[in-house]
Amino acid sequence: MSEILFASVPVHGHVSPLLPIARHFVQRGDRVTFLTGARFAAAVEATGAEHIALPEAADFDDRTVSSRYPERDGMPAVKAIAFDFEHIFVRPGEYQYTALSALVDIRDVDVVVCDPLFVGAALYAELPLADRVPIVVAGLVPLSYPGPGLAPFGMGLAPMGGLTGRIRNAVLAAGTKRIFRPVNAAADEIATRLLGHELTGPVLDWLPRADAVCQLTVPSFEYPRPDAPASVVFTGPITAAVESHARPDWWADVEQARTVVHVTQGTIANDDPSELILPTIAGLADADVLVVVATGGLPVEALGMLPANVRAAEFLPYDELFAHTDVFVTNGGYGGVQFALSHGVPLVVAPGKEDKVEVAARVAWSGTGVNLRTQRPAAGAIEAAVTRVSTDPRYRRSAERIAGDIAAASGAAGFAATVDRVVADSPADLSSDAVAR
Repeated sequence: MSEILFASVPVHGHVSPLLPIARHFVQRGDRVTFLTGARFAAAVEATGAEHIALPEAADFDDRTVSSRYPERDGMPAVKAIAFDFEHIFVRPGEYQYTALSALVDIRDVDVVVCDPLFVGAALYAELPLADRVPIVVAGLVPLSYPGPGLAPFGMGLAPMGGLTGRIRNAVLAAGTKRIFRPVNAAADEIATRLLGHELTGPVLDWLPRADAVCQLTVPSFEYPRPDAPASVVFTGPITAAVESHARPDWWADVEQARTVVHVTQGTIANDDPSELILPTIAGLADADVLVVVATGGLPVEALGMLPANVRAAEFLPYDELFAHTDVFVTNGGYGGVQFALSHGVPLVVAPGKEDKVEVAARVAWSGTGVNLRTQRPAAGAIEAAVTRVSTDPRYRRSAERIAGDIAAASGAAGFAATVDRVVADSPADLSSDAVAR
């Protein structure tokens, strides 16, 4: 039995993918503590893990980020990612680190499992190997790891080889370095205060300093990284049993429709349906398809009068729905995209901020869908993309190929095997009072 400390930023899309992993460890007999936002206490405790709230200075409600930082609106994708890293992820890292290192000592922790944007773990990874426990990163966002021909993370660009690619990537790297200078400066300031030295590399590039990275997808959805070490493994998405929402009274229409297009903005970025849901409804109003909308908790009445070929509900029985879905229209949440691909459903992606531009780029690169390259696509652009994806069988074939890879992936057992390996290989003995933090 191991003592495992999970750590996540208080963001729904980061906590949720970790919950079924935590449950797996609890069920096999490990003791699991989960450090994250206060509002996730019930969800964490439902897995059998013990919830520990982040310090107030590192806790926030991700549903209010837009109102908290209105200056984010209208920023280009890379600048928005840089802003988010500095203010939402890096600056709370100081308090994350303090809480994490204290729990490691108090609980006699064997291993830390964290999300990639938990900067407290990036700071903790700077300690000598003999003075810390191993760190396993759960890759719940696109992999930000070095590889040939890769543009800087956040650009949403596919790999480009040869001289042209090297020139492109060098120019972009120079520009990105300038944009991310405040991010790295903030991280170095915190590291100097806590550790006595700056970080050994940019805070965004800390994954190689972790002991293992378990990416929650399959290699066929990620850019090739032939030089990646054996510590980078692909487990496929690890999901809990999908909550069983009741079938709406119009469910027979789904079962009888020739073509079903499902659209949602998820459960967080859904307060403004004019971003994606309403343009999809408008673009497909005259199409010979059934448009099925999940508002994610937004009242259906907020959508206004619906065309005859549209059905909507706040929540739907997702496993059943995707068995009938021909095209999934999404804003690019990593977990939702993996869920669709696990069912072999091709996609149309209108990426929002955060990591979603990278998700959309991988959808296009893998041949599983169309990247609309904007958070607010026009109705006509959505119609054209849906028509393209639903009539060209190559998209469905690519999605089904990845579905097969996901079905064959190691899943929670593979994740646990990686954790067990790094614990067994760890040189750390933190029982001594000599370890200073």
